[in-house]
Amino acid sequence: MRRRSARRSRPPRWAGPRRPGCRAPRAASTRTCSPSTGGGSLPARAPGPGRRTRYVALQPHYNLVSRDTYEGALRDVAERAGLAAVPYYALASGFLTGKYRPGAEVDSARAGRAAQHLTTERGQRVLAALDEVAQAHDAPVATVALAWLAAQPTVTAPIASARTVEQLPALLGVARLRLTDAELADLTSASA
Repeated sequence: MRRRSARRSRPPRWAGPRRPGCRAPRAASTRTCSPSTGGGSLPARAPGPGRRTRYVALQPHYNLVSRDTYEGALRDVAERAGLAAVPYYALASGFLTGKYRPGAEVDSARAGRAAQHLTTERGQRVLAALDEVAQAHDAPVATVALAWLAAQPTVTAPIASARTVEQLPALLGVARLRLTDAELADLTSASA
């Protein structure tokens, strides 16, 4: 049988309240944090020693087919507080890449979640608007969806991931694509 050491174990590296995306270290070295707001709400105070830690950004669930998760009260809070938004789920499990179409079979673990948008009128309108803008810019549909998101108030950078190297150009292209006011309005209208 193994004997326990008489030494005291070290305290955990992170202490304080557990909030998604925002953990304050025991030492007062961290002054800022960015909560993930998957539930659509922002904790009233940032955790931290002496409450000196402050929010500088938030990570909402936000894209062309999921606007109500951020637009409204949460975005208003971000605007008033001067918080940057770094939205995750920017391509809606791949739906906003344009590869999910009626009658198309896509071999992906995300296919079920992405295909659910195909059954809605809104999903069809969004795809049609994305196709039109993408064609006008000779750009991938995913790039257009990310460019719309990047142009929204408070958004500093959308989060999108690539499973393959071939998917990277569409994600990186958002840095060069600028949509016109009319194109932004068309996409916004289609996703309403």
